[in-house]
Amino acid sequence: MLWKKGRRSDNVVDARGDGGGSGGGGMRIGGKGLSLTAVVLIVGFGLLTGQDPMQILGELTGQSQQAAPVDTSQRKAPPANDEQAEFVSTVLGDTEDTWKQIFQQGGQTYKEPKLVLFSGQVQSACGHATAASGPFYCPADQQVYLDMAFFREMSQRFGAAGDFAQAYVIAHEVGHHVQTLLGVSDQVQQARQSGQRMEGANGLLVRQELQADCFAGVWAFNGQKRLNWLEPGDIEEALNAANAIGDDRLQQQGQGRVVPDSFTHGTSAQRVRWFKAGFAQGQIDQCDTFGAKSL
Repeated sequence: MLWKKGRRSDNVVDARGDGGGSGGGGMRIGGKGLSLTAVVLIVGFGLLTGQDPMQILGELTGQSQQAAPVDTSQRKAPPANDEQAEFVSTVLGDTEDTWKQIFQQGGQTYKEPKLVLFSGQVQSACGHATAASGPFYCPADQQVYLDMAFFREMSQRFGAAGDFAQAYVIAHEVGHHVQTLLGVSDQVQQARQSGQRMEGANGLLVRQELQADCFAGVWAFNGQKRLNWLEPGDIEEALNAANAIGDDRLQQQGQGRVVPDSFTHGTSAQRVRWFKAGFAQGQIDQCDTFGAKSL
């Protein structure tokens, strides 16, 4: 991926080293603490039982839940010599260009999200999180949170290496921001409050996650059309990453069996399929996972 051709975003906030890093105790990817697979299983358990997964994780790891959320207005951008942060900034910048254009075509205005880089743990408006929980989007503050140690975990544990695999992860989280702006997230939350089933192979959470995968494909198509920056093997990197983090594969690795009733993100094949659907034409009308009879 010739990512240096892209525009850098001004919306990356560097909160690394604040409030405890990955060198301290508690939960993190690799080393001591809970593994990423264990965290996935705990989150699934929390969703099934109606408990707050973040609270469960905090109790198990002894992490304090009292830290204040990151105040992005008081933070600065990453240092200029940080190439990995520059990569993140470039990918974010291109998602901004893509979604700004798409929203304008629909007569809407795209509000750019902040992306917060953290190390080890962070407090968002959605609660406490650690590196082991992976990148996430918080609709309450409309910010993406990323500990770049997750990219090492993707490569070493799941065999999902490559810069475009990392770009797919960022674009997926931005996809959740797009859902918030379009009102999709509110509709899912209202459905939860009315008692509709969230988890499971055809549940609303799976449909929401697969739509974010499709939106990542929409970005990939438009970014390539604008910059011609993809190299041979890049799309395969993204598809490999989508395949590596499917519910079925993670459950098989973590507990030796697959439980479709507890799915929250979709199978590996579904994640690959919906990324491809977005990438095929770069149109968001190809991403109606909620109306699809078959995922």
